[in-house]
Amino acid sequence: MTEAVTRAERKQRTHQALLDAALEQLHDRSLSSLSLREVSRSAGVVPTAFYRHFDSMEDLGVTLVDQAMRSLRQMLRDARRNPTRDPVVGSVAILQRQVRANEDHFRFLLRERNGGVTDVRRAISAELRLFTSELSTDLASMPVWKNAPIVAELDIAADLMVSAMLTIVQELLEIDVAREAPVIRRAEKQLRLIVIGMIGWRAQPS
Repeated sequence: MTEAVTRAERKQRTHQALLDAALEQLHDRSLSSLSLREVSRSAGVVPTAFYRHFDSMEDLGVTLVDQAMRSLRQMLRDARRNPTRDPVVGSVAILQRQVRANEDHFRFLLRERNGGVTDVRRAISAELRLFTSELSTDLASMPVWKNAPIVAELDIAADLMVSAMLTIVQELLEIDVAREAPVIRRAEKQLRLIVIGMIGWRAQPS
């Protein structure tokens, strides 16, 4: 049993080492320009060992997408459902912390969102759709929107919020921590303006 656990742990470490090596290489280049041999060499494994963990570089890229988005979605979901804190302030603070803790992950997401690797591009689009859907569902559950004219368009409002968050991520990645306070304040205002627009919305004739 101990030996089995040890093998499993060793496999997991190698798996993560390949992901970390790829992410380091992707700091200033696209996934389509990165080779399996480069990643394997950087991770300290032979190329044939790569296939024990990923089917292809595309598969590795999709795993990076999942890794980047999973914890962010959960943390933002928790912020929206926390009644003791302003959800706008909480969400922006979480986004800022996640970006600073995982800058290479977010650079990868923004670059590959419109990149040349189809499977990765589709994975990012799917994650953003899920992000938007979860946000729309959470908004619909809030008492303030019950029977409000905006309720039928909450998915559109959620899409606007997600687009604003992507812009915030891009702006944070372009500056250092010392200059981010104005960006954070502007981000909070952007999201509040969307909320104000939602409150004042009047359904348009179809």
